[in-house]
Amino acid sequence: MDDPAAPGSGNPPANGYGNGNGNGGGKGKPAAPKGRETFRSQRRESEGSVDCPTLEFEYGDTDGHAAELSELYSYTEHPEFTTNRRCFEEDFKTQVQGKEWLELEEDAQKAYVMGLLDRLEVVSRERRLKVARAVLYLAQGTFGECDSEVDVLHWSRYNCFLLYQMGTFSAFLELLHMEIDNSQACSSALRKPAISIADSTELRVLLSVMYLMVENIRLERETDSYGWRTARETFRTELSFSMHNEEPFALLLFSMVTKFCSGLAPHFPIKKVLLLLWKVVMFTLGGFEQLQALKVQKREELGLPPLAEDSIQVVKSMRAASPPSYTLDLGESQLAPPPSKLRGRRGSRRQLLTKQDSLDIYNERDLFKTEEPATEEEEESAGDGERTLDGELDLLEQDPLVPPPPSQAPLSAERVAFPKGLPWTPKVRQKDIEHFLEMSRNKFIGFTLGQDTDTLVGLPRPIHESVKTLKQHKYISIADVQIKNEEELEKCPMSLGEEVVPETPCEILYQGMLYSLPQYMIALLKILLAAAPTSKAKTDSINILADVLPEEMPITVLQSMKLGIDVNRHKEIIVKSISALLLLLLKHFKLNHIYQFEYVSQHLVFANCIPLILKFFNQNILSYITAKNSISVLDYPCCTIQDLPELTTESLEAGDNNQFCWRNLFSCINLLRLLNKLTKWKHSRTMMLVVFKSAPILKRALKVKQAMLQLYVLKLLKIQTKYLGRQWRKSNMKTMSAIYQKVRHRMNDDWAYGNGFISFSKNGHGVFDNFSNVSQ
Repeated sequence: MDDPAAPGSGNPPANGYGNGNGNGGGKGKPAAPKGRETFRSQRRESEGSVDCPTLEFEYGDTDGHAAELSELYSYTEHPEFTTNRRCFEEDFKTQVQGKEWLELEEDAQKAYVMGLLDRLEVVSRERRLKVARAVLYLAQGTFGECDSEVDVLHWSRYNCFLLYQMGTFSAFLELLHMEIDNSQACSSALRKPAISIADSTELRVLLSVMYLMVENIRLERETDSYGWRTARETFRTELSFSMHNEEPFALLLFSMVTKFCSGLAPHFPIKKVLLLLWKVVMFTLGGFEQLQALKVQKREELGLPPLAEDSIQVVKSMRAASPPSYTLDLGESQLAPPPSKLRGRRGSRRQLLTKQDSLDIYNERDLFKTEEPATEEEEESAGDGERTLDGELDLLEQDPLVPPPPSQAPLSAERVAFPKGLPWTPKVRQKDIEHFLEMSRNKFIGFTLGQDTDTLVGLPRPIHESVKTLKQHKYISIADVQIKNEEELEKCPMSLGEEVVPETPCEILYQGMLYSLPQYMIALLKILLAAAPTSKAKTDSINILADVLPEEMPITVLQSMKLGIDVNRHKEIIVKSISALLLLLLKHFKLNHIYQFEYVSQHLVFANCIPLILKFFNQNILSYITAKNSISVLDYPCCTIQDLPELTTESLEAGDNNQFCWRNLFSCINLLRLLNKLTKWKHSRTMMLVVFKSAPILKRALKVKQAMLQLYVLKLLKIQTKYLGRQWRKSNMKTMSAIYQKVRHRMNDDWAYGNGFISFSKNGHGVFDNFSNVSQ
């Protein structure tokens, strides 16, 4: 897991972004005039390249239904669609004469499926595989009898419900157990110098059928019949709970992941396993909307006040901010003039303060009322100073929150969409109120009263008003109640008795994962590391391409290009599934019990998850999000109903016509949310972000003009701002104002001006208080 090039190995990332406080690796000496001119030209090139339009991206549990089905197949598997159809037609002609599948009555279709399941129980692997392919053709929508993509998707869903009602999933689950325990296939794969797609044929067919059934049945539509709705709930129950003394299905898939990573089964089609695992967890536990509903329900049960807002809806209503110019932090600090040269320039200071004032109180005054214009003398004296200020302050001129001067004021307010207020309701924790009162009592009285937040005797009137305001915005989370209950149980174990834990799907999954949870987390992160675009190929890394490489390697340039696109697409889908799976698990475990969340988080941190995510973002994120690693004519279901045109170099390079790649943007947001989950309220993990020099890496991600991605980047920057030093904050004023505008406020949080607690020893290593205490 340790990577010498990764931040987690203790070596600095190979990006040269300074010494950890965002001010560069130099000693802060002013650059020579020649160097300054060179840097200005580099800055202009950098600003010119930041031409990203606002991305019209809607975050959700998954992409569109057709896109989720198409990502199950690699382009190398395309010939197998024809093989599946041939196996079905050969078997169907022996059972039904003179009719096609779509012409049969429902009873006849059920009878044929029953016959297929009987023919699955044969000894011959070859005959069993042919029957399994016939079932897969049914799950794929009997595309040979369809005229359009809509028809294929409709019949795929219909057939999947029919297959489930006839017991197909249980039959395929037994076959999957047999294939996992097939020692002959494992030993054969271990002996081969290069594993190809042919080594996992049986597993791929089985997993494809199960994935299609889970994905089609999971999808809810208003037009679904009562029978289908009942079948969906029954299927969800079967997957969630242990049936027939067997473990939940998700645990079987987790065991496949660990077996693959241990090297005992290198032929496992890991992409299909991860996609199926993600969809099973989403189906059984619920997606993000179900999570929000569960959270509201649980707060009602605990007697807590309702949530002030729905975070998903708030984020959807946000608009993206124009990205700050990305320049080397060293150059930014060198471009800033020394304080002595700015002291006499009243105009420069006055304009900057006025701009900051407009950011703070734009709600309390006319948006088009301008500041008092500076005198000519002040403008002349401030001219040179403004030109030499860093790039962040220059771009404040273009910030939409700053009211324009009279000559540039818009004629109508409709053209400019000013926000009406801060998007989030401020929150205050109980310990924040206690800390505030402790400081106030020490200052004015000389002693404290512990956790008493009601006694305000001896404190001045402004403190009374402050406490009242803090209490008005007090927020009690579900986690606070759970921790308090655990503390009471620990104090009085005999009188309170044993806690009754409800057997929810989440609780059952956690109990099943508990004993092997470290291995599961390490395995997922190993695969994520191997699939990351910034990872370099190593001899000791795991091979995640076993289910995408053909038996015969390409011999033409066109075949090589196609395989290259397929491999990149394969890795992107793996990153998407792992990031979504980890985020879902953390959110559900946190809602179920905070200690479950903390335990999983701790093992993710121990497995170097934080530096791994930073390494992932240490690339050109804009290029990654706009990558076009797809061949639309080879995507399912398009490839099943159209004759494949002759592929050319131009058609392969063109990709699709989308503005961005949905799965890559989805993956980036998930990884940022995951990083936020791991570092929120954890001082030592926040210091890890500082040590790994994450600020310039995260700041580059702000180039992507998508509100949700920017929000989580700004959150990560906010928690470490006070440790980056005054010079960094001064050089990144546009980023600071974006944090103020978009991130939730904590009443007494000194994020924007607090002094850091980092002290550096002579050898340059940082020394932190309680750094080893991960759960602090």
